[in-house]
Amino acid sequence: MSLRDDLQADIAEAFDDVDGLADAVQPFTCEREVVDGEYDPITGETPQTIIGYQGRGVFGGFRSFEIDGTRIMATDTKLTVLQNEIWRTESGEVTDTPESPKVDDVINGLAVMDVRKDPASATWTAQLRKT
Repeated sequence: MSLRDDLQADIAEAFDDVDGLADAVQPFTCEREVVDGEYDPITGETPQTIIGYQGRGVFGGFRSFEIDGTRIMATDTKLTVLQNEIWRTESGEVTDTPESPKVDDVINGLAVMDVRKDPASATWTAQLRKT
C-alpha cells in the first residue's frame, strides 16, 4: 500500500468515526457546464453538456492569517475531500469514474474559486464562495 493509499484510508476512517469527524462530514454535489461542440454562428450558441459529480467532505472556514480580503474573503468556505471519494454522476446515477473539482464548478450552490491538492495527492482543498 502506498503512502497516498494509507493517508486516504486513515482520513476515510476519521470521516466515518463518530468520535472523529463523522459529525462534520457532509455530502456534496456539483454541476459543471462543458462545451460540447463548435460554436454555431446561425443560432449564436455553443452546445453545452452538464457533468455532475458527488462526494463527501468537511466544510469549514479559512484561518484568519489566510484571509487577505482580495483573493480569500472572510465569507469563503474551505472544503476538504478525499481524491478517491469524488465520483461522476450521469443521469442521476453514480458511475465508477473518478472526478476532480475545478474552478467555476458549483458545489452545493457555492462557486469554486480555487482548488489545491496536498503533496501526497490524497485530498483536494477547494475554496468556495457564494455567488
